[in-house]
Amino acid sequence: MTAAQGALAVEVAGERVLLLPEKALYWPHEQMLVIADIHFGKAAAFRALGVPVPRGTTSENLAGLDALVDAHGARHVVFLGDFLHARAAHASATQAAMLAWRERRRDLALTLVRGNHDRHAGDPAALLRIALVDEPHTLGPFAFCHHPDLALDRAAAGYALAGHIHPVYVLATRFDALRLPCFVVGPERMILPSFGAFTGGHAIRPAPGERIYVSSGEAVHGIG
Repeated sequence: MTAAQGALAVEVAGERVLLLPEKALYWPHEQMLVIADIHFGKAAAFRALGVPVPRGTTSENLAGLDALVDAHGARHVVFLGDFLHARAAHASATQAAMLAWRERRRDLALTLVRGNHDRHAGDPAALLRIALVDEPHTLGPFAFCHHPDLALDRAAAGYALAGHIHPVYVLATRFDALRLPCFVVGPERMILPSFGAFTGGHAIRPAPGERIYVSSGEAVHGIG
């Protein structure tokens, strides 16, 4: 199954966007990928504190970005905050992997809407050539944010695309339960799942007017 086959098209703010099973959004009109909460360097931050966690999450995240850029012909990637997890993300191995990736993707435009972890971690290295903006960052009908609550602020000035809470939806039977990353789509905002390979999730219930779309990893499905 290719990356495009499991995508689900929805219309928000008069624009057709694709919810991707890889936990990202694609806006065809702008050839733009939207990624929330990638948290580069989170595993390194845990190891710096003496917690034994797996290596390779940075490479996994970069490979995932590569696959989506190639599958959809993206020309621009917008990160909805929490690009770096902590100051430990500036470790040499993490930075070297990111810089090597950027060298291969030198024609790709990158924008980071700063999130709460970015404020603590500090801005990414200048050599990564990422445009740095604060929320809300507006383009067309959309306001690119990190915090979902900003969508309720008139300053957002558009339909908000946000991250921050790493939403998952619990599908339960009498005998088992499954936590799946999800998109939360409402009349004023959409909350994207966390893209990062080592980020966990927060179980949510939809508010009135919101719809839930879960990712199985292979396809996106509406709930209810």
